[in-house]
Amino acid sequence: MRFTGIAFQMGLTIYAGNWLGSWLDTKYNSDKYESVVTLLAVFLSMYLVISQVIKLSKD
Repeated sequence: MRFTGIAFQMGLTIYAGNWLGSWLDTKYNSDKYESVVTLLAVFLSMYLVISQVIKLSKD
């Protein structure tokens, strides 16, 4: 049950990155922002998950 919140946080972070990239693509009439920002969001969410799991394992 502890890791359910972490999974939702990861999904929300990736979704927000995808939405931001899509918005940037539309605003600047491009096709590169969505994939770049989504990939950065995946790395950010993985970092957040790993740091939270390490913190939980120390407790």
